Order: sequence, then structure tokens, then C-alpha cells
Amino acid sequence: MTTSRRLQEWFPWTASPAVCNGPMLGVVSPALATEVTKAGGIGFLASVFDLSPDSPQLGKLDADLREARALLGDADGSPVRVGVSVITGHGSVSHFAATTLPVLARHRPAAVWLFAPAEDVKPHAAIVAAVREALGRPGEEQQQGTGGGGGGGGPRVFVQVGNVAAAREAVRDGADVVVCQGVDAGGHQFTKGAGVVSLVPEVRAMLAREEEFRGREVAVLAAGGIVDEAGAAAAMALGAEGIVMGTRLTAFIQFTVAKESIYPDFRKKIVLETVDGGATTFKSTFNDRINNNPLWRPPYDGRAITTAIHEKFLAGVSLEECQRILKEEYAAEDSAKLIGTWAGTGVGLVTKPQATGDIVREVREGAKERIRSLAGSL
Repeated sequence: MTTSRRLQEWFPWTASPAVCNGPMLGVVSPALATEVTKAGGIGFLASVFDLSPDSPQLGKLDADLREARALLGDADGSPVRVGVSVITGHGSVSHFAATTLPVLARHRPAAVWLFAPAEDVKPHAAIVAAVREALGRPGEEQQQGTGGGGGGGGPRVFVQVGNVAAAREAVRDGADVVVCQGVDAGGHQFTKGAGVVSLVPEVRAMLAREEEFRGREVAVLAAGGIVDEAGAAAAMALGAEGIVMGTRLTAFIQFTVAKESIYPDFRKKIVLETVDGGATTFKSTFNDRINNNPLWRPPYDGRAITTAIHEKFLAGVSLEECQRILKEEYAAEDSAKLIGTWAGTGVGLVTKPQATGDIVREVREGAKERIRSLAGSL
């Protein structure tokens, strides 16, 4: 199949260029994910990271998959046309086969997205192997019916990366789709990364150049700072087969203010009022250290909208003093508004809330029109 049509072969309900939402914690609802799918994109449910026995997150994932199936009208026993996401840096990742795999086998999502393994643990190869053993390899028929993206077999595996070394590791681990997240992204990302302008072409070149990857069917998505049709068209020109939009893990702001988003209203307001994202967002480990979040450790940091507490830190106030100020000088409600509004540098281009399906269609069709216009001007 041609590179440009690969995702449409794997996910037959999609239109080109493919648009995915980031699996954002605290933002994505089943309604949002399914609206992306209904509009011809690939919808992802919110990420989980606690894979321990009796994890409330896995209970919610099970319920969200049931809700997504009902919203999409997918028949019982057939694959459900949304993806799931696992943040793999939590200490409970060793329980994946025992706790998470049964949920996936029960619902058979179209895709599984992996991100952020700890530096001292490399679980992705084992997770990919376990998923394929339990749910089948993509493209292969199973006795209980077709799976994954509609071509038979198990789900396609997406792995989010921020540099070429991570992309190489992801493909060696068995990834079907490499999500190339540039440093303009909001939310969590690689501390040492590149922008999509250099990352996507270099990953493409790596896939074509390295002998062990020749003949492999690996799709490339672009993520990071893409919020409109112009960004989507640029990503396609770079060699991406689709884009990711969202915030938190992949950090594209449009979806955070979508009507189906469960993002708190005060954070939606902050996003809509923020402009000049290069100056008003801050990529740093500070965004997690300020509230002692143990999940995000090296080699990851995150980009969030700056507030008064960020300005203090940037002016030289210590982390410990910033933590004291948040706790003692602000009411809890006001303190929450000063941290944790994840956003990419494209935040200034987001000016109005829209329904999720409208965003997907507007970006996809607008990107195609941009490309046609450019071609006509040459």
C-alpha cells in the first residue's frame, strides 16, 4: 500500500490526513474520543498509568470502553473503534499482562498507545508481544472475528517519541505507528527532543535507511504545536501520514476546549485567553516538581501555561519557596489555577470552543485545501 493511504487501510473509517486526539488525562471523555472517530479520525480514550490489581483507573477504562462501544454502535464482540493509552513509567507496569491485558482482550480496541517508560525499565517490547499474543497480530484473522483497525487481528501499537533514538527503539520494540512529538507540544514530552520540522523527516529517513526496518510497515504521525489546517498541511509536507492534536501528553490545545472535553472550565478559560505561546508557556520539570508529581521523571518534562508562580521561579525563587507560597499564600482553589494548565506553543491560535467533530473535519479539509492551493501556486 502507498504510504499516504496506510492509516486508511488499517483504520477503514478514517479519512486522510488522519487526525487523532491526544489521550489526555483529565480532558478526554468517551464522548470526545468517539466524536473524533465519527468524524473520520482515530479517537483515543484518556491514558491510564496505575496498572496495579484493583486499580480504579483500569475499572474506569473498562467502563469507558463499554461507553465508547455504545456511542459508536459497534457490535458486541467486534473491535471497538477507539484506542487506549498506557503511560508505562509507573511502578505497576509489571502488572500489565495480569491486569490490563484482560481489559483489552474483553473490548478489543483498535489501537494501543504507549508512552514514557522509566529510564531503568524498558517494558514496551514485552507489552507489544503480550498484546499480540493475546489479541492477535494486525492483519491476521482470529477465530472470534476481525480485530484492530478493521483488517483483521489485533490492535495497532502507537508509541510516542521525541527524538530519533526513541523512534528507533520504538520500531525495534514492534511499534506500528511512531508518534513524533516535537518540543512545541504542551503537556509531557522528552526533555531532549526536537521540533517536528526536523524530527519527522529524520525519523522517516531512519526508517528508510536502516536495513532492519526495510519492509516494515510503520506509519508516522506528527505532534507538537499543530492546532489548525496550516500546521496539518505542514506536517504532511514533512512526511507525516497524520497528526495528533490535544494537550497533556501530546499537547495540542484545540481539543482541550472542545464541548465534549471534561477539562475544568477555569482551565478552558485560561487556554482561550492565552496568546503568544512561545512566551507564555514554559517547558520544564518545574511543572511537575512544583506539586511533587512522582510519575514524571527523567527523561521527561512538560510544557504548561505560565502564571505568577512560574514568574517567581524564573526570577530566581527556589522550588521549595514556590511550593511554600502556593500552600500558604493562596487559597486551594486559587493555587490550582497557577499550575497544571498544559499547553503547547500554538495556544495563541485557539480562540473559540468547538465541537470535537467540527475540529477534526475543519483541520482535515482545511489541510487538503492548503495543499491544493500551494500546488496550484507552483
